[in-house]
Amino acid sequence: MSRYSIRFLPMDVTVEADSDALQETRDGKDGSILALALANHIQLDHACGGVCACSTCHVRVTAGKQSIPAASDDEEDMLDMAAGLTLDSRLACQAVPDGSCDLVVEVPDWNRNLVSEDQ
Repeated sequence: MSRYSIRFLPMDVTVEADSDALQETRDGKDGSILALALANHIQLDHACGGVCACSTCHVRVTAGKQSIPAASDDEEDMLDMAAGLTLDSRLACQAVPDGSCDLVVEVPDWNRNLVSEDQ
């Protein structure tokens, strides 16, 4: 399976993705949750630009986490600094789903960019 969806909560937005057609990105690994969110106009804070040098893109993968390879030592080190760490926590810039199943990703309230350009 290469086509899959990611449902972002609490905004309840679902995006479609294809693990066989990863687009290059400047923010996070190609095909990462961060890259897919940004490509679909879902703003996630990522102070380091998605290079695993901070924990601002911390999310919780509450379904489908088996489709994401285990966190690297570098990601684990950065997650140790994240607020509200849980067993479902991942850095969106590093987590690249393999397309084997759909995901549900919860964006913690402190990581949501609620500023609107229209205001």
